[in-house]
Order: sequence, then C-alpha cells, then structure tokens
Amino acid sequence: MRLRHIEVFHAIYTTGSITNAAQFLHVSQPSVSKVLAHAEQQLGFALFERVKGRLIPTSQAEALFSEVDKVYKQIRGVRNTAENIKKSSSGHINIGFTPALGFDLIPLVISEFKKRYPGVHINLQTLHNEDVQQALMEHKLDLAIMFSPPPIANISAIPLCKSEMVMVAPKPILPSQQTDIETSELAKHELIGIWDSGPLGDLLWNRLSENEVSVSSSIQVQTYFIASRLVAQNIGVCVVDEFTARGNLTNDTDYAGFKPKLEFDVQALHLSDKPLSVNCQAFIDILMKQV
Repeated sequence: MRLRHIEVFHAIYTTGSITNAAQFLHVSQPSVSKVLAHAEQQLGFALFERVKGRLIPTSQAEALFSEVDKVYKQIRGVRNTAENIKKSSSGHINIGFTPALGFDLIPLVISEFKKRYPGVHINLQTLHNEDVQQALMEHKLDLAIMFSPPPIANISAIPLCKSEMVMVAPKPILPSQQTDIETSELAKHELIGIWDSGPLGDLLWNRLSENEVSVSSSIQVQTYFIASRLVAQNIGVCVVDEFTARGNLTNDTDYAGFKPKLEFDVQALHLSDKPLSVNCQAFIDILMKQV
C-alpha cells in the first residue's frame, strides 16, 4: 500500500464513510473513492462493504488496520515534527516543565520574558520525567525544566539550581520559626503518601529507609499539589518540593526542611545535537536569575 492508500483507508475506517473521510482529508469524494479503488485493486481484495449506506470494513480490513494504524501514527508524527521545527525557527519556543514549577517560577519567568521579547510565541506544557525524551525527540519541546532527571541518551542537561524536599504541615505541628526537622518527625503524624512521584519520591523513601523511620500513610495521592491541599484540611502532613510548598501555603499551614537537607537538582534539558536558539538561551538566562 502507498502512503496515500494508507491515509484514505485509515480515514474511511475511522470515520465510517467516504463523505466523512473526504471532509477529514480536505479533498473531494471522487478523489477518495478513486484512491480506495486503486488500493483494493493493488491488494487484490475488498476493504469495505456497503451496508445500508455505510461502509463496513471487511475481515481483511480488520486484520490490516492495526498495522496501518501504526504507520499512520508515524506519518502524523513526522508531520508534527516538521511543523514544530518550522515554528521553532520563526519566533516560537516550546517549553515543558514539571507541574510544581507552574505555581510561581515559570509564570514569573514568562512575565519577564514577554516584557523583553513581546513578539515571541510561547507554548507551555507540563510533563513528567518519563515523557521528556519523546517530547524532545519529536521536537514538541525545545526545553524541558525538570527535577533530578536521569541521564537520557542524546539529551543534554543544563544545571539551574538546587532545591529541597520539605514537610508541609498544619502550623500547630511546627514550632514557631522552625526551619529544619529530623525525618523521625514524620513518624509522629499521618503522612499523605506520594510514593509514585519519580526521583523525588525515591529520594524521600531512601532517606526514610536509611534512618529506619516507619511512617503511617493511609492516604495515597498522585500529585504534590493535592497532598498540599489535603494538609490544608488538617488531614495530615506531606513531603513535597519547596516550589509546591511555597505555592500552596495557606494561613493555617507552614513548611520546614530536613536536616541533612533532602536536596535535588533542577535542570533544563534539550537535544544534544540541536543548538539552543537565541530565544531559548534568553529564556534560560531569565530563569537562572529567578531561581
């Protein structure tokens, strides 16, 4: 099958008719019918049967679709990559970042950046460590700002700063002006668990194991933001990054670091073989001043 055959077959299969497929592909109905007929001629079997005015895939088409769908997604990926490359060279930057940076830091950086470069278009995306490599390789992102990312092939890292994990708690739990605590303090309270949180979750878990601290955790969440909001309801305490802690403080909550500190790196990631654009470098410069 040719690429055009694949596009038309996929469109008809997913939309259910030649009319819908033509609208989806922005071509005429006769053009779609012609390509379908040519594909069936080359394959040597019918792909669809007309039943009550609707095209129904044949058994052969059903067997073929899973492989065609893979190729179609690859074609779409190539087109998206080409479009993203085009945008990146014409006053666009695509920035990905871990959600915790969206409370204060990234908005501050964007505000300053737009003052200096008002004509540059910015696309912001939140993402997690496991999604970074694909997003950069497909040119969906020019930069990714992440917490303690593991080494990734063909991806370069620019150190930005160090931050730390802190305990967020209702104010009565933390003595006035207390700035650091022992991890053993966590054993005294209900700990809102965030164990599947990547490198930072591992950092906390390893420290608890080293210090032989046993914690009570009957509530599990997936995001630091939710954990912080639960603390505000006086449900327990949580351990999150300092960015999330500062961005979600209320009149009834506070936070304290640990001794020794539970430190982690904040890094900017980009493709090793793609030089940073002037706009990206300017964004990093402003970001480093803010952090």
